[in-house]
Amino acid sequence: MRPSRRAPDELRAVSLERGVVKYAEGSCMVKFGDTHVLVTATLEERLPPWLKGQGRGWVTAEYGMLPRSTHTRTDREAARGRQSGRTQEIQRLIGRSLRAVTDLAALGERQIRIDCDVLQADGGTRTAAITGSYVALYQAVAKFVSAGLVAAIPLRDSVAAISCGVVDGAPVLDLDYAEDSTAETDANFVLTGTGGIVEIQATAEAAPFDDFSFTRMMALARELAAPYRGTPYRVGYFSDNEVGWWGGALFVFYSQKPANSFTKQRWLAMLRDRYHDDWARFTADFIPPAGVGSWETLLQSVQMTHLRPAGNGIAAMREWTGIVAEHYYTLAERAIRAADPDALYFGDRLPIYYDPVAVRAMAPHVDAIATNYNVDSGDGWLARYFFDGLEKLSGDKPVLVTEWFFAARENRTGNSNNGHLMTVETQAERARGAAAATQNFAVLPEVVGSQWFQYYDHPKGGRPDGEDYDFGLVDVDDRPYQRLTDALRQANREAPTVHAAAKLLATPVSNAPFVLPHTAIDVHDHSLSDWPKPASLLPPLKASPGAVDFGEVYLSWSERGLALATIGQDYFDIDLLAYDGAFPLGEAYRIELGLDFGEGPRRFTLFFIPPRTKVHDHPPMTAVLCAGAAVQAIAEGCKPVQGAEAVYFGADQPRITAEMLLPWSALGIAPPAPGAQLLAEVAMTSWDRDRWMSLSGESPDRAMADPAHWRAMRLGDGLAVTAPAKHSGAPG
Repeated sequence: MRPSRRAPDELRAVSLERGVVKYAEGSCMVKFGDTHVLVTATLEERLPPWLKGQGRGWVTAEYGMLPRSTHTRTDREAARGRQSGRTQEIQRLIGRSLRAVTDLAALGERQIRIDCDVLQADGGTRTAAITGSYVALYQAVAKFVSAGLVAAIPLRDSVAAISCGVVDGAPVLDLDYAEDSTAETDANFVLTGTGGIVEIQATAEAAPFDDFSFTRMMALARELAAPYRGTPYRVGYFSDNEVGWWGGALFVFYSQKPANSFTKQRWLAMLRDRYHDDWARFTADFIPPAGVGSWETLLQSVQMTHLRPAGNGIAAMREWTGIVAEHYYTLAERAIRAADPDALYFGDRLPIYYDPVAVRAMAPHVDAIATNYNVDSGDGWLARYFFDGLEKLSGDKPVLVTEWFFAARENRTGNSNNGHLMTVETQAERARGAAAATQNFAVLPEVVGSQWFQYYDHPKGGRPDGEDYDFGLVDVDDRPYQRLTDALRQANREAPTVHAAAKLLATPVSNAPFVLPHTAIDVHDHSLSDWPKPASLLPPLKASPGAVDFGEVYLSWSERGLALATIGQDYFDIDLLAYDGAFPLGEAYRIELGLDFGEGPRRFTLFFIPPRTKVHDHPPMTAVLCAGAAVQAIAEGCKPVQGAEAVYFGADQPRITAEMLLPWSALGIAPPAPGAQLLAEVAMTSWDRDRWMSLSGESPDRAMADPAHWRAMRLGDGLAVTAPAKHSGAPG
């Protein structure tokens, strides 16, 4: 028996009430049981620029859910600054469905905008919205006939939609939320009044899985959860480990699929929708494969589609990531919760990097965010921006640090510590750094637990995949690293008290001038351990609309000059961007620094340049420091800064870590005294100009051009001078 006690082929009670909004040309309150959607249709005597002069009109749709349309409140997407992949997918489905039955030529050069607002959601919101949208559209165009705007109703047919699915092995019609959330598979059928099929949006159509894959996913979840279901030791499940959601790779992968691939078809539909079927607009952002000159031939091609420099194709790639991630986490959640309803679901353990679009898609489906973490410095420092971003993207979901570690070159197993993961020189440093990191995790209110990676060191000679680290609490002969275990024991005893106190602390907001600490920094030691990080960390930069923090910046000074350090994250796909010759600076991840010590503003840009080819998993970047703001260096070429030093050492390229030193001569002044006043601005731009941050909150170009609004700062008193620590060259 269905939860609603309906027969398998029985619809919920359906009502369609026309004319419910006074001012709209057309409106409808549609109810499918407890799903209620308010729809309006608005005439706009203007067209999108790309349609002007073509002698036809357009029907488009917007879709949104009220914050309390669901069981718990969901933030408005306007407050987040960006629509989810799900929202974009649904509103485009509504638009396609209505255009399929509209004579756009008969409509004339005018647009009808459909607005669908979900007042109450109990499953099937998109099918209810499509059905109600047709009623509102019909009412609107009927008024056009009465007003003499068109000669006849410009609709070729009617359209409506309904869902069906398989629940507990039985096919059912018109799924409510209780069924939709546990269905083995489901589909939305968009049908015309004459029996035509406009679209079938099934699991196989809308996601990168066919029916067999999802059925296998459900079966695997039941099989793998069976040994743990109901045991007191099981807390929850991960659906995978370190899924990076590498946006470029994901986009390219599906661009190379054959035409009969469900997901390739969905990829193409997304692009056609995004670019309104305008091939010229698409090719302004992308370079299609050789010989491809239309949407049809793009579907047939199995060659790579490349990103065009200076275009905005990165936005289409982000949208595709959101669509795939939304469907993946929806299906993974269904499979895991069906297999073990009492367990928690943690999504995928993020791989010490995260794609914000994917985290947004994941957050509604998981009970907590799980992430692995590579500590940012050998003294146990953690970059706060990483966790602030997770907090904002997930709507304050708790965070589990599911893997962290420390290695030392001095170890009894003989591990070589052969990569980019946190390594220090001695076991004493390892113990101090690990204890400090434990305390630093505890200080973060959103972090509810941290898991040390490994009990034993890696075996002599390393793992089969080549990883070879001294990560163990004990060596391979089961002998404890006593300094480490003693330090961790004490730190973990103190962690609950530290964590409880952290929840009560509010971050102070101050408009007082930022004080740059006086400290001697060695920019060539491949480490941030010699930085007084709490004192030198700038206030959080303000991100572009819809974005979250993707890095942080530190400033200090000494008699030699002004030093800058940064920790950030962003992924660059080496194969995606098409270019000849030198890497185009306009597409580079960069930091811009503006300084004025009273002698007039000086500007500098630190560009990160990727290698042309990938020779190993973590290709090194090159840090290039140029005089002038980025817009100047991009237009005129990079002018080196005499006497400056810049070093990149974030070997894991989604994590960008670097230091630089500007000599005072580059600023046109002699070495200043403690207490000297200055104005400063810092701005960061991600790869492909996808997002930015700045101290002032202005876009980088505007921020650099407006010294009057730069932040007041002063040089510290010089009492706390730190000598550069001797370092082995190991990461951290």
